[in-house]
Amino acid sequence: MARDASSVDLPLIRLAAVDSTQAFLRRNPHLGCCVVVADRQSEGRGRQGNRWESAAGAGLWMSAALPAPADVTPGLVLQRAMAAAARVLDPEGRILGIKWPNDLVAWKDGHLVKLGGILGEQIAGRLILGLGVNLTEAPVIPDRAIPPASLKDLGLDCPSVCDLAVLISKFWTNLEQGIQPLFSWPEPGTPIHWEDGQGTCLGWEPDGRLKVATADGTQRLSSGEISGLN
Repeated sequence: MARDASSVDLPLIRLAAVDSTQAFLRRNPHLGCCVVVADRQSEGRGRQGNRWESAAGAGLWMSAALPAPADVTPGLVLQRAMAAAARVLDPEGRILGIKWPNDLVAWKDGHLVKLGGILGEQIAGRLILGLGVNLTEAPVIPDRAIPPASLKDLGLDCPSVCDLAVLISKFWTNLEQGIQPLFSWPEPGTPIHWEDGQGTCLGWEPDGRLKVATADGTQRLSSGEISGLN
């Protein structure tokens, strides 16, 4: 797998269990730039404070502390980081894509399914990225418009979590360079709904926002403004 020459290997810490890898790095700024992988998280979280299920051995639960990239907006950072993860998890680029603003998705039997999500926060000049991906099994969450799935469900290989974390974090050290995902959802022309509105996707903006045509005119949505996009 080709990697940019400016990417960097980061020290790796593996934990048997933790509340969340993201919280662990927030509590331990003295560790500097590094990657943390946990076999199990008791308090994993997603966007909007949602809880992320993380059964032992079923997925990849990792966070990385990195220097904050210059001149890259927060929304675009997450999209590039997720596209990089998709490249590592699906090296032949056959299945995985990204859903705005920060989910890892694929098409299965004509329906979109979600395999993972990513969070990011900047603290005192550090960027902390947290990634959760269902590898061998996915939680059962009824009534989701986009249901969970795992890499195994899609017939993709599941290398060791440490190998995956090392490769993904290597890409993350160079987020100034974007990676093109196999597909991005929603595509222009796709009708979409979210918690407080609906419209038609007009495209993804260069700064990471989503351009949408609504009954009130054209809007540009940022990741912190909406939830429940489907």
